[in-house]
Amino acid sequence: MPKLSIFILIFIFVFSFFGLELYHVNPYSLDAKSILLAPSLAHPLGTDRLGRDILARLIVGGKVSLIIGVGSAFIASFIGLILGSMAGYFRGSVDKIFVITVDLFLTFPTFFLLLALVSYVNASALVLIVIISITGWMTTARLIRSESFKITSQPFIKILNIARVNKLKILFKYYAPILAPIYFVSFTFGVGGAILAESGLSFLGLGIVAPQMSWGTILSGGKDVVEIAWWVSFFPGLMIFLVTFSLINISNYLQQITNQKEIQT
Repeated sequence: MPKLSIFILIFIFVFSFFGLELYHVNPYSLDAKSILLAPSLAHPLGTDRLGRDILARLIVGGKVSLIIGVGSAFIASFIGLILGSMAGYFRGSVDKIFVITVDLFLTFPTFFLLLALVSYVNASALVLIVIISITGWMTTARLIRSESFKITSQPFIKILNIARVNKLKILFKYYAPILAPIYFVSFTFGVGGAILAESGLSFLGLGIVAPQMSWGTILSGGKDVVEIAWWVSFFPGLMIFLVTFSLINISNYLQQITNQKEIQT
């Protein structure tokens, strides 16, 4: 199953970043004679209500959605790794500040916090990456903090502290390799969650602004004609599902490997 999921992800990445090299259709081109055409040889995935080719728009929109998903997941997981490991290593007042900060962020439902932040700025790919990162680091940080407490109690860490080894060296040389599996699991989950968050915001009209597009904006554009033109919403929804489903499978597989290593040790 992981092999199939990896293959699907590779295909979607290649499709999104290099698809227009093979499919030479302008995704922004309007055609009054091609409004809401069903999938055919001329338009493999049909057209939308402005006569634009869905396949070409999926390629361009996929690039934006994947950049937002990977970028925000990487930043959020990295923030969680740094803050969680520092809280678990230094403990004391650092840990107390960490707990208060996390609890403060978790007081508000994540999606509503996203809505509140997006409503004050003009959304773009970069802005969404920053906002989704700010609202998505807490779960990773709590997992990393919990594991860091276990590492800190290990005898070799105590010996390093007694020897007055540089604290940053301890964190990067000894903590980071042990925490890496948790980081990668959180990262894969984070990509899927970020793509869903961007899609939800774009569906509500608070995400990517025209003429830019993402899978979420394409999906949103088809909601008013779903009864007569199912393909406009179906194909972007399918892409979101495939990416999220594949990432969840890969995350579960990585988690199983991590759990097996913990049992063996």
